[in-house]
Amino acid sequence: MRALSFIVACGFLLAGSLFAGPPDGNLPGIGTFQYSGSPVTTTAPQPIVLAARF
Repeated sequence: MRALSFIVACGFLLAGSLFAGPPDGNLPGIGTFQYSGSPVTTTAPQPIVLAARF
């Protein structure tokens, strides 16, 4: 009975992958984010100069 269950489970795995088909082009995976815009540039913060008169 265990051998039959194992064979049936393997059959379901094989059939599922066959019915799924190939992946669609260059789409990102599940849960990923693909940004195709221009790169974000950050400038260095300007130093704060204090003038004090004593």
